[in-house]
Amino acid sequence: MPEPFLDATAQAELVRTNQVSPAELVDEAIDRIEELNGSLNAVITPLFEKARAQAAGPLPDGPFKGVPLLLKDLLCTTEGDLMAGGTRLLKELGYRAPHDTYLAERFKRAGFVVLGKTNTPELGILPTTEPDAFGPTRNPWHPDHSTGGSSGGSAAAVSSGMVSVAHGNDGGGSIRIPASECALVGLKPTRGRTTLGPDLGDVMGGLVCEHVLTRSVRDTAAILDAVAGAAPGDPYVAPAPAGSFLEAASSDPGPLRVGLFTEPATGAAHPDCVAAAEETARILESLGHRVEVAHPPALDEPDFAANFITLWSIDTAAEVEYWSVTLRRQVKPDELESLTWALVEMGRSFSGPQALLALGWLQGYARRVQQWWVDGFDLLLTPTIAEPPPLLGQFGSPPDNPLAGLFRAGALVPFTPPFNVTGQPAISLPLYWNGEGLPIGSQLVASFGREELLISVAARLEEASPWAGRRPPVSAS
Repeated sequence: MPEPFLDATAQAELVRTNQVSPAELVDEAIDRIEELNGSLNAVITPLFEKARAQAAGPLPDGPFKGVPLLLKDLLCTTEGDLMAGGTRLLKELGYRAPHDTYLAERFKRAGFVVLGKTNTPELGILPTTEPDAFGPTRNPWHPDHSTGGSSGGSAAAVSSGMVSVAHGNDGGGSIRIPASECALVGLKPTRGRTTLGPDLGDVMGGLVCEHVLTRSVRDTAAILDAVAGAAPGDPYVAPAPAGSFLEAASSDPGPLRVGLFTEPATGAAHPDCVAAAEETARILESLGHRVEVAHPPALDEPDFAANFITLWSIDTAAEVEYWSVTLRRQVKPDELESLTWALVEMGRSFSGPQALLALGWLQGYARRVQQWWVDGFDLLLTPTIAEPPPLLGQFGSPPDNPLAGLFRAGALVPFTPPFNVTGQPAISLPLYWNGEGLPIGSQLVASFGREELLISVAARLEEASPWAGRRPPVSAS
């Protein structure tokens, strides 16, 4: 049977050349989930028998025919399957999704076989995966530490070798943060590159996009080729790439001008995270790129956090109202975590004009940030997060301080949310481990629509400082 840490591209090649069957790949992945999930709590909704039936039957002849996939239990739904979004409310109701989303359809057309759903914090709010409804997901590199969030269950599953790829989404760093904490490749695509249909045009005024977490740059690129593209009615359409994203992984980007940014306005980053970014800068310089300490001045603007949280809280209130309408009864405060309900109340406190003013401020901010790329830089390099993976249990929000987890999150993630606002593509790469053996990612940000540049540079970094051979202590045998 294939080695458990083969990437999705290699697994698909084994199927294509009849060296292994889809059913065998699926059975092996299920065995690995059953071996590891008791320790990591990554998969919360197994769909094993459904997956076995699909793998045994005719599958679409896509580029990833027969390759197992896990879906994060948020946004990307599959018809008839349980969906809780990290909430005790939907878990106890046994809510089932009425249809596949367009992205789920595209994953299936690419040939992927869905094995189950992965853990996520309630409504994807926190950058750690510790929902009251399902319990914490543990980091394969050190089980006492967080996997990040909100795609933390997906990250643990891929990092430990359960599967080679898992779905994620990102509204403030939720693909990139878990990629950093679990030593994976995590690309947040350009706004509008992947569709949120049919139910949604956007989430939070365009902050949220969807893609995957992988162990290789070529998987990230090839899967984006398979699922990218607008659907009818999408409010945003990303610029068409010059060629395929997979081709970009084999291309030479040429010499680039890169800004290095390690000192956020919110406070100093941990020395390990600074060291990770500086090490990535040294590798880039060895590859012929020019790196200088520089960043968009707009990233220092003090009003960013207040406007971002305004929009985030309003969306949380709207999402809870959506579930009240869908369930045909009002969602009660005691059916949600204290932080979630505090955000609901905050969101309800803002007027319509205040909401539009916050959105307008953030749109102006996006223009000011992106001007830096127009003025001559090709890439921005930062730590992905400002601390090594935190210990579990640090993001709690007690009833007498219900926003505590949100303020704790703000200290961890100053580098990722700005690029949800700007809509630019950003990628986290696993190029550094600290003295405790914890992975720390570096983030690269390109101008709007330039995923192919990120992928090209990421592939060269992967060659120069390969990570494929590293295994976490808790991983598939």
